[in-house]
Amino acid sequence: MNYDVIVIGSGPGGYVAAIRASQLGFKTAVIEKESLGGVCLNWGCIPTKALLKSAQVFEYSKHAADYGVLVENPKADFGGMIKRSRGVADKMSKGVQFLMKKNKIDVIMGFGKIKDKGNVEVTSSDGKVTAYACKHIIIATGGRARALPNLPIDGKKVIGYREAMVLPVQPKSMIVVGSGAIGVEFAYFYNSIGTKVTIVEFMPRIVPVEDEDISKELEKSFKKQGMNIMTNASVESVDTSGPGVKASVKTANGVEVLEADIVLSAVGVVANIENIGLETVGVKTDKGRVLVDAFGQTNIPGIYAIGDILPTQALAHVASKEAIVCAENIAYMEKKSTHKPEPIDYGNIPGCTYCSPEIASVGMTEKAARDAGYELKIGKFPFVASGKAAASGNTDGFVKVIYDAKYGEWLGTHMIGMNVTDMIAETVLGRKLETTYKEVLNAVHPHPTLSEAVKEATAMAYGEATDI
Repeated sequence: MNYDVIVIGSGPGGYVAAIRASQLGFKTAVIEKESLGGVCLNWGCIPTKALLKSAQVFEYSKHAADYGVLVENPKADFGGMIKRSRGVADKMSKGVQFLMKKNKIDVIMGFGKIKDKGNVEVTSSDGKVTAYACKHIIIATGGRARALPNLPIDGKKVIGYREAMVLPVQPKSMIVVGSGAIGVEFAYFYNSIGTKVTIVEFMPRIVPVEDEDISKELEKSFKKQGMNIMTNASVESVDTSGPGVKASVKTANGVEVLEADIVLSAVGVVANIENIGLETVGVKTDKGRVLVDAFGQTNIPGIYAIGDILPTQALAHVASKEAIVCAENIAYMEKKSTHKPEPIDYGNIPGCTYCSPEIASVGMTEKAARDAGYELKIGKFPFVASGKAAASGNTDGFVKVIYDAKYGEWLGTHMIGMNVTDMIAETVLGRKLETTYKEVLNAVHPHPTLSEAVKEATAMAYGEATDI
C-alpha cells in the first residue's frame, strides 16, 4: 500500500503528527506495536495522574475533620486505585482510536522498521511481514525506562515505572532511585498510602533540574510527610536473594545497606532507536538520540524524527508540538500549505511535576540567569499569604519570579504548591509575547485565586507588594 506519510509510533508525538498530516491533506498511516497513545496515555502521563488523584483524595479523607467533615477510618484500597488508573488509561487510548477513525488514518498494528528511503516493513504479532511505501516517514518511537548496570530491573523486586503502576500488592517499603519527575511522583503516591519510602539521589539535591529553592522546599515537604531523603548517594548493588531487597548505598559517610520490599529505578529514559532501520538508511544519531533540523528533518530527505528520540526535552507536550511543526513543514514543502511553521523555542518549555506539592517551572533558574550575566530582580510570594490557599488548606510552597533588572524581561518562573501545574501557562504565554514585569503588574488578576501569586511575586520583585 502507498501512503503520503507513515508515522512510526502513536504516542503524543506520533498520533498528533498523523492527525495533523491528515488534516493537511496527506494520506496517512500510523504504525503501533502495542497500544494507541503510546507510553504517555497507557503507562505514563495519564495513568500516573489517576494514581496521584487517588492519593490526594485519600489524604483529603484523612484530614476531612480539618474541613468540618467527619469521615470514619478511611482506608486506601490499593487494588481499587490501580483499577481506576488502568480504566482511565484505557478510556484515553480508545479516544485515540476514535481520533484515528475521525481523521481517516489507517492504523497498522505491529513493529515498524525502515527498510529503505520511502519503504517501511511492519512485522505483526504473528510474525507476518508487510511492506508499505510512502513519501515521508516520521519516526516517533519514544523512550523507555533507563536501566543502570548495577541496578538491573527484574520486574519483581527491582521495577521500573510500568511495574510500579500495576503491582499486585502494595509494598510496605520502597526505595526510589532517582528524584526526577517520575521518581518523586511515585514516591509521593506510595508514601501517601502508607508505604515507607526512601529516595536515593545521586545529585546534591532532589529534583536537580529545578531551581535550588524549589528543591529545598520539596525536600522539606517530603520529610514532613515522613519520607527518608538521601542525596549525594548512589546504589552500588542490590541483593534480591531474600524475601525483599537489600540495597548497598554509597554516601559521603561510607556504604549503608537499606532493606525494602521493592526498589523502583527511576533514573531517566532512553530512546527507542534500536532495530528500526536507522543504520540501514544512514540516519545520523549522537549519544543515543536522532539529530534533526528545526523542523524534524533528519540528514536523510523524507525521514523525520520527533519526541523522546531527539536531544530535546522528553516531555509529551514537546513531542506534540514537534509533531505539528514537522507535519506543517512537510505540507509547506509539498505546497499543500502556504504557512511555514515557526521553529520551537526550547528555552520556553514548561516543566511540570505532579507530586504533592506540585512543581511547575519555565525559563531560567536563578543560577542559570546569574551565570548568563544578568542582573536580576527576584520576587517570591509564599502561599501562606494567599487567601485562596488558606481557604483550601494548602499553604505550602511559593511562586518565584525572575526578571532582568535592566529591561524587565521575564527570565523565568518557578512554582511549588497546590495546582501550580495549571498556573505556569501564564508565564509561558507572557514570555512568548515578550512581556515585561510592567504588563504582569498592570494585568488585573482575579481574587481570591492561586494565580494572583504570580502578580504578587512580581510586585515583591519591584518593591510594590501590598499583600505581604
